[in-house]
Amino acid sequence: MIEARGLTKTYGTVRALDGLDLSIPRGGVYGVLGPNGAGKSTLFRILLGLIRPTDGTATIMNGPVGDIAHMRLTGSMIETPRYPPYLTARQVLRWLALEHGIAGTADIPYWLERVGLSEAADRKVRGFSVGMMQRLGVAAALISKPELIILDEPTSGMDPPGIQEMRALIRSLANDDGLTVVLASHQLLEVQRVCDRVAILNKGKLVREGAVSELTAVGERLRLSAGPVDQVLAVLGARGVRDGDAVLADIPRTEGPALIRALVEAGVEISEARWVGTDLEAIFFTETGAVQAPETIHAG
Repeated sequence: MIEARGLTKTYGTVRALDGLDLSIPRGGVYGVLGPNGAGKSTLFRILLGLIRPTDGTATIMNGPVGDIAHMRLTGSMIETPRYPPYLTARQVLRWLALEHGIAGTADIPYWLERVGLSEAADRKVRGFSVGMMQRLGVAAALISKPELIILDEPTSGMDPPGIQEMRALIRSLANDDGLTVVLASHQLLEVQRVCDRVAILNKGKLVREGAVSELTAVGERLRLSAGPVDQVLAVLGARGVRDGDAVLADIPRTEGPALIRALVEAGVEISEARWVGTDLEAIFFTETGAVQAPETIHAG
């Protein structure tokens, strides 16, 4: 869906992007992460034809950036959206539909409902919270029924229920509507839950990329809530370590069934056994050297 080769953008002596190579496949949800100044926003603006790269190339759907046919199949929400304050949410979407030339076909009530704004459809946006503006921005990005949608911090300003609803919507867009969703978010746990693949940028370069399931499986161990703990540790020997009231077993998945049988035969009572791996947050800090607390990290 998106290809970047040697993509570079400089502002004076600052390299916002530094020879970036990136391939984003069609379909699914793709996360672009990085600390402040990593180049995420610059990448998005280049892909949307808002700025030009200093060097390198980028394509969308196998066509050049800025190609009208492909841009009509691309929706986006970059940073917090702004709309004329005197318009209602319904009027904003109507206005945008007219600009797109799709006023006769745009299903405005459907998209308002899809993003959870049906009850606020006829309220003026001057009274909208940041979270409500984010929802309206997502609806605006979707109204033309794109094949690709780029979302920058789609859950910004939302409360936990709103974040959960947005996560469900994003997954639904990929799974049910067949869209390719590219998003950035500083909420790393949400990224881990919603994304199929992620790219981690740092100082304009790609430092890690891959399927979330594969990245977080590194260092995977079997966590056993079982007792007595001393008996579990005796069976595991050097491959077991206490984790609170549980035990972490450093074994490959293929040995899991045999270990469970051995523990049962040794008289151990097992209440839970599950595989745990490295979370995306730990990978993010390792790859970027970021030292901020998780709530202050931003993906761009």
